[in-house]
Amino acid sequence: MRRVVRKIEEPAVGVLDVGSFSARLVVVPVNGSPREPVLNHQTRLRLDRALDDRGALTARGIADITAAVAAGMTAAYRHGVRDVYPFATSSIRDAVNAADVVRHVAGETGVELRFLSGRCEAELTYLATRRWYGAEAGPLLVLDIGGGTVELAAGRGDQATFARSLPLGARSMTRDWLPTERVSTKQVKALRAHALDVVTTTLGAAEVDDPTVVGCSKVLQQLARLAGARPNKCKELRLDDLRAWIPRLAALPPAKRAKLPGISRSRAHQALAGAIVAEALLTVAGGKVAICPWSTRDGLLLTLQDRAREKAGAAA
Repeated sequence: MRRVVRKIEEPAVGVLDVGSFSARLVVVPVNGSPREPVLNHQTRLRLDRALDDRGALTARGIADITAAVAAGMTAAYRHGVRDVYPFATSSIRDAVNAADVVRHVAGETGVELRFLSGRCEAELTYLATRRWYGAEAGPLLVLDIGGGTVELAAGRGDQATFARSLPLGARSMTRDWLPTERVSTKQVKALRAHALDVVTTTLGAAEVDDPTVVGCSKVLQQLARLAGARPNKCKELRLDDLRAWIPRLAALPPAKRAKLPGISRSRAHQALAGAIVAEALLTVAGGKVAICPWSTRDGLLLTLQDRAREKAGAAA
């Protein structure tokens, strides 16, 4: 049977977000909302398993990335969408052979993956959060726990006045501090002290009084679900609830963590490190965080929409 692909007739922009667990294409109309994409395409990846002892992505990992980029861009082109921003997260950016990966993907697909700095990711996450909550929310402090890094941003207006990226990602902390399936109390204590020290030093420079604290990441969403939030209703994560779960997560191997509410199989191995980093953030940031469904990708989509509208207005 021949498959009929319907083109998207209205002007649209897209982002192809290539991360550790998936390459996801999201397309939205220029005058639409990221809440209502007109095209959503996802290819599963497991780049956390594709790093060798040197921190380089393996040939298999590079092949998987190449195939995922080709699949995502093909889906966009079939629907008539050409304005797509392809970017790779820290899972590729931090690999020692990142430049080789970019060259290989470009040679095979014609698509050059782009990297965003940690500061840029933090600023985009703030933009997305501000658009989600609106100006009436007042000052915001935005927390985003990724695999390789943690992004922090704060401000009172449309743009962040404070933006930082910290090497405290759940994947990285698992690799560097909790590398075995069975972890000791000493290992957990050491990571807790390290995370709290780094977060305390950094957030002291935010200089935003009484902000609404917002979390924007899969890590925080899953921890909120674990701590008791209803499915698809993960509105808030509280420090006391999170802290109670850390010893329980530490006592379980990844396979058993994956059976807990909210913890996906692919992220189970890094759930403990993610919880410890989240504990440090909530300890310094006031004890609770509201969960926002938008993050860096949505901030980038909003930026592309703004630019497209400005360009259309200038041409009119």
